[in-house]
Amino acid sequence: MPENKKTRKTGRVVKKKKKKNHTALKVILIIFLVALIAFGSYAFYLYYVSKQAADNAFDNNGRTKSELRDEKVKPLEDNISILFVGVDDSEKRGQGSSNSRSDSLMLATLNNADKSVKLLSIPRDSYVYIPAFGYEDKITHAHTDVTGVQSSIETVEKMLNIPVDYYFELNFDSFIQIVDALGGIEVDVPYDLDEIDENDKKTIHLKKGVQTLNGSEALALARTRHYDNDFKRGERQQMILEAIVEKATSISSFTKYDSLLTAIGDNMTTDMSFNEMKSLFSYLNSGMPEMDSLKLEGSDDMSTGTYFFKVSDESLLNVRQQLQKQLDLPIDESLTPETLDPTEDVTDETIDDSIYDDPSDATTDDMTETDSYKGSSSYSDSSNNGNGDYSNNSFSSTNE
Repeated sequence: MPENKKTRKTGRVVKKKKKKNHTALKVILIIFLVALIAFGSYAFYLYYVSKQAADNAFDNNGRTKSELRDEKVKPLEDNISILFVGVDDSEKRGQGSSNSRSDSLMLATLNNADKSVKLLSIPRDSYVYIPAFGYEDKITHAHTDVTGVQSSIETVEKMLNIPVDYYFELNFDSFIQIVDALGGIEVDVPYDLDEIDENDKKTIHLKKGVQTLNGSEALALARTRHYDNDFKRGERQQMILEAIVEKATSISSFTKYDSLLTAIGDNMTTDMSFNEMKSLFSYLNSGMPEMDSLKLEGSDDMSTGTYFFKVSDESLLNVRQQLQKQLDLPIDESLTPETLDPTEDVTDETIDDSIYDDPSDATTDDMTETDSYKGSSSYSDSSNNGNGDYSNNSFSSTNE
């Protein structure tokens, strides 16, 4: 029986629809395939750039583990600690690449079981025992062209009685380039701020409130010491670090990773290898890890004519215990003599603060008319004969 015209017409319509559906599906699959190839190519490129940046930044200084560890840690398996050292190597401020000082110190302890992170910002003027010198001084002074970052590591370990497993040392340029590579970071500026930039020019003018800051503005907010105190300075630095991590882990930053990695590799030094760095991505599997900020409490001290921040024993012990628990280490019940300064208090004749600090760094609360920032001094390391023992190094100073 011959099929009617209506049936033949309906059949043709169904075939055309199926053909269109197949065509659309093919287009979608092709687009998906192209996107997948592009994504894979970019991911491979990022891997290459990441490895190159990590290799450029790697410091093979021979330090395989902390002296407080029995064996080398594995970031993928163990709880670890990382010391972030921000250095001022500005030629204008008399520092330079061979005479830089640590402008900020932040310790991160990572617990592998719950993927949590504790952050401790150590005030730069904290009065602590520096093993390389054999006496107490500001912790910022531990980092010199002679002692380098190793002295800062040893000083932090002595102060907190925990191992420092890795370090990342960044200068101002790297900080600025990292923030700029991310397209800026969003932070809540706590007050109106007029500050100098990294070139000591008065170009930073910020209003109070939530806003996106570029690298120079973020650095000025992190560094300023003219609006509050070292406590608040540490809180600001932690806020900025968290904003950087949050922006860096967002999907919108994926296409910016190449410039970000280049900025890191060119201006950073670390003793963490590329493979060890890759292990840290496990902390991001479930999004941003839980971050808990710790704070060292104490009091201002001008008894020597130079400003120091004296950390209270109670606060130091409390912070120690929290960090030791985070790393699953034996917990101190008290501040034992082995972890305190074995020497007597130093006087202002022993250390002249002007060797490192300049007047622009000090707040009005930090200085008096007789403060030794007005002095000039020189550092002598000839007594160590290159043997790595700096206990006999001396500071000599002449005040105006």
